[in-house]
Amino acid sequence: MSILQSFNLGGTKDTRTVGRSSQSIFFIIFTLVMMTGVAARLGYLEIVQGPQLRKRAEANRIRIISKQPERGNIFDRNGKLLASTRYPRSVYLWPMAHTKPEWSIVAPRLSKILEIPQEDIEEKLIQAGPNSSSLVRIARDLNEAQITALKEYETELKNVEIHTEAVRYYPHGQALAHVLGYTRELTADQLKERVKDGYRLGDVIGQMGIEKAYEKTLRGEWGGQQVEVDGRGRPLRVLGEKEAKAGNDLHLTIDINVQKAAAKALGTTKGGIVAIDPRNGAVLAMASYPAFDPNIFSKQKLSQKDWQSVQGKDHPLVNRTLSAFPPASTFKIITTSAGLESGKFTPDTVLQTFGSITVGGVTFGEWNHSGFGPLGFPRAIAMSSDTFFYQVGRRVGGPTLIEWARKYGFGQRTGIEFASEESKGLVPDESWKQKAWKIPWTVGDSINMSIGQGALQVTPLQSVIMFSVPANGGYRVQPHLLKDNEQAKSWRVSLNMKPTTIKVLRDGLRKVISEGTGKSLDVPTIPPSSGKSGTAEAGVGRPNHTWFGAYSPSDKPEIAVVAFGENSGGHGGTDCGPMVLKVLEAYFQSKYPGKYQKPQVDGAKQEAIDLSH
Repeated sequence: MSILQSFNLGGTKDTRTVGRSSQSIFFIIFTLVMMTGVAARLGYLEIVQGPQLRKRAEANRIRIISKQPERGNIFDRNGKLLASTRYPRSVYLWPMAHTKPEWSIVAPRLSKILEIPQEDIEEKLIQAGPNSSSLVRIARDLNEAQITALKEYETELKNVEIHTEAVRYYPHGQALAHVLGYTRELTADQLKERVKDGYRLGDVIGQMGIEKAYEKTLRGEWGGQQVEVDGRGRPLRVLGEKEAKAGNDLHLTIDINVQKAAAKALGTTKGGIVAIDPRNGAVLAMASYPAFDPNIFSKQKLSQKDWQSVQGKDHPLVNRTLSAFPPASTFKIITTSAGLESGKFTPDTVLQTFGSITVGGVTFGEWNHSGFGPLGFPRAIAMSSDTFFYQVGRRVGGPTLIEWARKYGFGQRTGIEFASEESKGLVPDESWKQKAWKIPWTVGDSINMSIGQGALQVTPLQSVIMFSVPANGGYRVQPHLLKDNEQAKSWRVSLNMKPTTIKVLRDGLRKVISEGTGKSLDVPTIPPSSGKSGTAEAGVGRPNHTWFGAYSPSDKPEIAVVAFGENSGGHGGTDCGPMVLKVLEAYFQSKYPGKYQKPQVDGAKQEAIDLSH
């Protein structure tokens, strides 16, 4: 073998060796790079993302099963149940289920069974967040068919649970709708405002009435269990538990017998009836129509029919006992007070009445178009003479009428628990008229105000407070619905009226029923009573508003009632008087059984009465 050949053979051997060495070096470097990358990744996961991942793992291992508190019950003054709790079935989901592959199977099935759009379900889970360790309610008040379907597909519906929960129940339905209000799941905006108070997604909250006013008292405190689960979500052991704390019960001043009588008396007349104890302001009844069934808000979703029932053109959610309207002739109580307390008239003043009077070229008519001849204050109240009170209003002037209207509580909220729902009403004055109409106050404005017309606006609740002043001897009281509201019970403001003024008012209001426009209440089924009617103009082409207020017994009043008909189109004495009578009958026949009864009639006479109907 030549040297050259030897050299070539040696060169070939060296080339192969170098190639293998190069491959080895490459694999070593590659392995080192990969191991460095893995180590770096592990370090990143351990050091940088470790706390977050551990928290997520812990959330997967430990779950919080919240326990809803039972809302406090509500009772009437005699301990009869007005609002309680029922226990329907609800569907809950773990938010982490939304992120799992199975969701594409679970979501459509769940949406179909519950009749809820899939996007609505997903929105709730997104709000809770995928790492939340608490269950999220997505539907409640399941029917039997839905429960059966969920059980049938339970192997398919992973991370879906059915639980019993507490839901509000109102046994008297519409009869107490505007007093109790209703509860409803928090809106997104409400949740933002209330999250600092411990509210959470899916919580219910009082939305109006007593439920809203005493939300904090009625709500209670959430409880729950901290549960360790395995990889399939099955519970292994309870790590901790906190009992839910039920809300406190409330006892109201409402008398359910009187309340039902008020709702029945109102019937389908748009308006309101309110009854109070004139001695301390305790509300015995508060009915408004149109009304609504508060139980519909306890459902997961309002049906189209239910939605229309609360969104009608007559606004059934509006409490008309807290809405303001012209008070009409009931305001003559205040005109009398202003006239006598100003010193410009005396208790024995007699004024001639007319078919009409003309002031500044404007004619103001008497309601009977002929006048009543000479009248004193008591008879003028009984006959509700307009021309008598025109003269009083003209002489005392607008500022004095306005002063006394405000002393009686008009133009301001009464202090009842529904502050956000209550209208202040309106007592117009010079500055108001200049701002609203850019014209000065005139004598005609004082004349209109003297009989409760013009821009004057009063709520039925304010009106019943007005009737309470002569009933209790000259004090304005604060209406309230909580039975043990000691502050409200003792709240009395003296109007510092002369005893002679109180006597004239009481004599006049008694004559309204014994010989005037309220004779329909002069019956043996109630004690001798006192009252006043009113018929208010509602504008050109619109039916009249009607009023009737009364207190009873006349000598020692226990109850004051005001009934109001919005655009009822009749007269206060004939439209609202019978409503007040029914409420008074319910009160006295309940409190004094057997004392106030309808007179017995023979069969022939009873038959004649029945035929006349």
